[in-house]
Amino acid sequence: MSGLTKAKQYDWKDSNLALFGSDLERQVKKESAQTEPAWKNAGQKVGLQIWRIVKFKVVSWPKEDYGKFYNGDSYIVLNTYKEEGSDALLYDVHFWIGKYSSQDEYGTAAYKTVELDTFLDDVPIQHREVQGYESSLFRSYFKTIELLEGGAESGFRQVKPEEYVPRLLHFHGDRSGVTVKQVPRVLDSLDGTDVYILDLGLRLIQWNGSGSNKDERFKAVRYMQNVASERSGKAKTEVVEEGQDTEEFESFLNESGKTEESSYDAADRTKELYRLSDSSGKMSFSLEKKGKMAKTDLDSNDVFILDTKLEVFVWIGKKTSHNEKKNAMAYAHKYLQESDHPLVSVSCLPEGRVVKAFESALAA
Repeated sequence: MSGLTKAKQYDWKDSNLALFGSDLERQVKKESAQTEPAWKNAGQKVGLQIWRIVKFKVVSWPKEDYGKFYNGDSYIVLNTYKEEGSDALLYDVHFWIGKYSSQDEYGTAAYKTVELDTFLDDVPIQHREVQGYESSLFRSYFKTIELLEGGAESGFRQVKPEEYVPRLLHFHGDRSGVTVKQVPRVLDSLDGTDVYILDLGLRLIQWNGSGSNKDERFKAVRYMQNVASERSGKAKTEVVEEGQDTEEFESFLNESGKTEESSYDAADRTKELYRLSDSSGKMSFSLEKKGKMAKTDLDSNDVFILDTKLEVFVWIGKKTSHNEKKNAMAYAHKYLQESDHPLVSVSCLPEGRVVKAFESALAA
């Protein structure tokens, strides 16, 4: 394999994930997982660990870049924690998929997530995260999430300054949180109620919209300071105000070939509960209930897929058959693939594990 071919937008979502959850995948033994260098110190202490998929390999992601995600890449994020009053280590492991991540990258991230789960004795709760549709749990790990164009090789530290492709970053939010997202470098991207930073590599220009708030301005200033520090103090920073002398700033907003993204939000927000069962002798997937539901609607003998239309939970009963369990995530993926909201986050959890988001979804 010479390398990975970058995909069209969300190309991976059309994959049938034939091997995800199959016997072949589940045959990844713990002994095999222990030979993966990336897992050497995985989950040994409380905290966050991130890896990026690079040519089918798992590569540690620098701590200084935690919170930065490139839309051409896939990542594995492991959160290790303890519950109050207990010394036992618990885990949430997420594989994050950039909108231009290839099926090879996504497949490797999914496969390696299962391997990491095996390495940690099947204790982790597995999650699928897609760029722009991340779960609230995933977002809670980071003060700021930066969504950047391209792959990590296009970052400033990886290219010569004269080869660095300028980026326009959009800062939007309030005191509850400010998000940072790379947007097309065109004049139409500017919104006077927000703040933007034009990153030219060795020069950073902050554009403050006339209606922007102090939280957005403060976050942008701190961002520029951090970037300048990362670049050995060589990057110069400046601030311009909307309506003032911004002609030079606007002259860099000349990117071409950008198109508007499609919406993948559910048209109908009614919750739905599906049952995956092989009790009849063959695998069946059927709608169990719509609207309001409760824990009593779940049966320990089967797998249930709860679609809130904002996220999906795969609940695996204690008495679930091996065949049901191994197909659970694959069926959830196939179900979403055929829906109008294929990119929402997916969490796979065993019966008995208390997950607040799932409890809330059932009770709502």
